[in-house]
Amino acid sequence: MTDDRGSWKTFGERLVYDNRWVQVGLTDVEAPNGERWDHHVVHLARIAIALIVNDQDEALMLWRYRFATKQWGYELLGGMVEAGDDSVATAVREAVEESGWRPIGEPEHLVSFEPLPGQVTAPVDVYLWRKVEHIGEPTDAEEVGRVEWVPLSQVNQLVQQQKLLGSGTLVPLLYYLSSRLR
Repeated sequence: MTDDRGSWKTFGERLVYDNRWVQVGLTDVEAPNGERWDHHVVHLARIAIALIVNDQDEALMLWRYRFATKQWGYELLGGMVEAGDDSVATAVREAVEESGWRPIGEPEHLVSFEPLPGQVTAPVDVYLWRKVEHIGEPTDAEEVGRVEWVPLSQVNQLVQQQKLLGSGTLVPLLYYLSSRLR
């Protein structure tokens, strides 16, 4: 089988909604079966995530509430990459704003992924730091929550309890844990 077998053709996209957080487009597509139609596509901004692991094998996370899913749970630190910024700078800035802890040194690029590629573009870049310094209290009042060092030994239990929120938390933690087994 060749790589192009089963590929879709695109003939352009018309933007139907646009703001800082989300864009919605209608993309003129042709499916592999030859059918052609306008397919909705949601475009979200690039997100940068900081996975910070200390010497006690704990990850720095934020316990918070997400209104859209009506859930309390843990999230890694991170946020939207602003125009002119890069993913590493964003991950550092968001870690400081959300937790009061500043990552130290050059990170390891852990993984990049698209969580919902069927209808959504939402690129996520994850960076790993093993050293941080506490510089004060969190400054981002919108991201209010409880900052905690969570033992990595609890990750599987938290997954089963649905206490790890979103792919930006699940993918990095599970990838990190599985990569240590290799």
